[in-house]
Amino acid sequence: MSTTQIGGETAIETAAARTPDMKLEVVVIPVSDVERAKRFYGGLGWRLDADFAAGDEFRVVQFTPPGSQCSIHFGKGVTSAAPGSAQRLYLVVSDIEAARAELVARGVEVSEIVHRTGPGEANLSGPDPWRRSYASFASFSDPDRNSWLLQEVTQRLPGRVDADQTTFSSSADLASALRRAAAAHGEHEKRTGERDANWPDWYAEYMVREQAGKDLPT
Repeated sequence: MSTTQIGGETAIETAAARTPDMKLEVVVIPVSDVERAKRFYGGLGWRLDADFAAGDEFRVVQFTPPGSQCSIHFGKGVTSAAPGSAQRLYLVVSDIEAARAELVARGVEVSEIVHRTGPGEANLSGPDPWRRSYASFASFSDPDRNSWLLQEVTQRLPGRVDADQTTFSSSADLASALRRAAAAHGEHEKRTGERDANWPDWYAEYMVREQAGKDLPT
């Protein structure tokens, strides 16, 4: 805080309280065989962004999962961590059954889907019966045993997403949101007993509230 003399009076200047943006964009994955890791992550359908080297001692490869704003790096001379030491890296998906099926179709060994009834509870077989967010999981590993955890999230907890900004990272996420809105709207029309001519407004409100973690329309 500083003070400035203006017209014989002291004005108090307060520094802006806004915190600078800090965007997590890259996570480093330690691997023992760069070419093998490149084949694996490319086989997942992830986007290859870069592969460059500087001499014989440095090489970096970057992949980005579909719809993600964060990428991974691996290579030579990029980390001193032991290969396989990256554990339980979360991949958030809007439909865990579809995501698992996609990976299996690409030849990846993926665990069966499990769910939890609450924090610290034991895993139970199958996806959460009510498809609650944060409750359903599946896992897989790369050739070095770095492990990844799929987690199904459709509705964020309050405060996790800016309520004034509704975005979808891919057409698949948007389609999933539309399907959930359509199913909920069908129940809405059953309760009211009449066709809702303003269904686009209802869909939009549902999708915005779902992403922001607010109470959903009924």
